[in-house]
Amino acid sequence: MLNRILGPRRIALIQRAIQNGKITILCLFLTVVVLRGMIGAGHFGTPEQDLELLQTHFSNNRRVLEEKNDGDGGEAAGKDTNPNSYEAFDIKKILVDDEPEDAKDPNKPYSLGPKISDWDEQREKWLKENPQFSNFVRPGKPRVLLVTGSSPKPCENPVGDHYLLKSIKNKIDYCRIHGIEIFYNLALLDAEMAGFWAKLPLIRKLLLSHPEVEFLWWMDSDAMFTDMVFELPWDRYKDSNLVMHGWNEMVYDQKNWIGLNTGSFLLRNKQWALDLLDVLAPMGPKGKIREEAGKLLTRELKDRPVFEADDQSAMVYILATQRDKWGDKVYLENAYYLHGYWGILVDRYEEMIENYHPGFGDHRWPLVTHFVGCKPCGKFGDYSVERCFRQMDRAFNFGDNQVLQMYGFTHKSLASRQVKKIRNETSDDSLEVKDDLGLLHPEYKAAVTASS
Repeated sequence: MLNRILGPRRIALIQRAIQNGKITILCLFLTVVVLRGMIGAGHFGTPEQDLELLQTHFSNNRRVLEEKNDGDGGEAAGKDTNPNSYEAFDIKKILVDDEPEDAKDPNKPYSLGPKISDWDEQREKWLKENPQFSNFVRPGKPRVLLVTGSSPKPCENPVGDHYLLKSIKNKIDYCRIHGIEIFYNLALLDAEMAGFWAKLPLIRKLLLSHPEVEFLWWMDSDAMFTDMVFELPWDRYKDSNLVMHGWNEMVYDQKNWIGLNTGSFLLRNKQWALDLLDVLAPMGPKGKIREEAGKLLTRELKDRPVFEADDQSAMVYILATQRDKWGDKVYLENAYYLHGYWGILVDRYEEMIENYHPGFGDHRWPLVTHFVGCKPCGKFGDYSVERCFRQMDRAFNFGDNQVLQMYGFTHKSLASRQVKKIRNETSDDSLEVKDDLGLLHPEYKAAVTASS
């Protein structure tokens, strides 16, 4: 009957439309299923709530964009209440501190832990019982653990954590190239030893927990490696337990509080090291003890400003006043920059690139550039914030270029985040890598094979 009323051609068109409609409905159903899997199925999984959730999800971002693009600076644009917005989220909501610890007796001498007097014997026995964990990875190459860290809380400025990330990336690169293990700490192990002194409990714990480590290398978070090629002269320190950048005359004769720097130093895993930490620690507890110790240090040390006790001043004071006890095992290094003050280095990077090459570690190409006083994680520093961050970028790129060259790239400039290719490669020479600095497979990383 329909054929007689509508005709065969019209019937075919209607059937095609119905078929297309079925396909459209099927596609819509599959779309809803996929979206439910991606963003959830509503509170109860009902179609009505699914639809409401979809509308809310897609309209929120549109509303936020409209508010952001509102040029009149209205009140709505300044109050972003979108729960998906990281910019609007108050991080303090999840940074919940535990109850403060009970106050300790100020009259009781501070201690890092139980007194240990036979560590050398304990460690020697452990090394003999565990030969697979040798304290030397090869003849003349001690097992080294580089230790650094930062506050358990986010930085107090918006970009500080980004620069901490750059700094740890830089240290990881150097350690990977030189076969050094690395430990990054975010925990305050002893609330009394906050600030300058937080490293002491950590160092002691790591020395005791890793008897296989021969040297612990402490490095501040605001210090960067700028010579990726330079290998420390380990043989020079075979009779030393503590290596710091400094000058004998300034420490022992002048008692100058900047005669050495504790932002980058090497400490041998010995009973001697534990004893030194025990001597330093009593000046560290925050509060009255640290304040009174600061007055003593300011009075006794040359040119020291008035402020609470810090570990560097304490180290100078202990060495200068007890040289007979400690001095023979301390090496104050100044032949290369175990610590290099950024203010005298960063403006010379281009000159270094033009006239020298990595591997010197000294004024020609510094091993470490240390941004003392910039305080990149704090609210305020001792120098211009812009200058500090600009120069930290340059220092990072200066070191990073030595890593990137292994893979055929370099930064477009020391101030640029972008990189460019520095060589063309073909599939015929995949293993013929042009590594000008010899960092891909340096000799000091080669495995030691047992002789037959």
